[in-house]
Amino acid sequence: MIKCTFEDDGKGLLRHAVVDMLVIKDNQILLVKRAPHLTNGNKYALVGGFMERDETSKQTALRETMEETGYKAEIIDLFRIIDHPNRRGEDRQNISFVYLVKPLEKTGTSDREVKELKWFNLDKLPTPEEFAFDHLENIQLYLQHLKTPFTLPIIGK
Repeated sequence: MIKCTFEDDGKGLLRHAVVDMLVIKDNQILLVKRAPHLTNGNKYALVGGFMERDETSKQTALRETMEETGYKAEIIDLFRIIDHPNRRGEDRQNISFVYLVKPLEKTGTSDREVKELKWFNLDKLPTPEEFAFDHLENIQLYLQHLKTPFTLPIIGK
């Protein structure tokens, strides 16, 4: 958590920066079942967590992937940024950087935030009720992207 001193009346609201990862290998996605003591406990979620002080979002993505899954990983791309103030299932207002991540070597185990770690075929996901937050929407958007990839035009050519 970051301590802040505000200039006006000493009150303010902070948005938290988080990362979520689409950990994809072949036609499968790695999901975590959140520990019961967490918000949305016992539900499936993307790998992810809060940014720490002095980290970039990419560093956070690699750290959280290792902490929650035990996998070293490679960032493929920033998939999207979510800054909607009323995200479903949130207990605070987060800004999420969603990365596409390739798992590499498994060298560790999951931390205490993870009850279960499981690979799912992209066409055989848990039910919507089994998902935490809006994470299923990120997967659905990724699947849509696979069907109709969008690339930015090169300007000036």
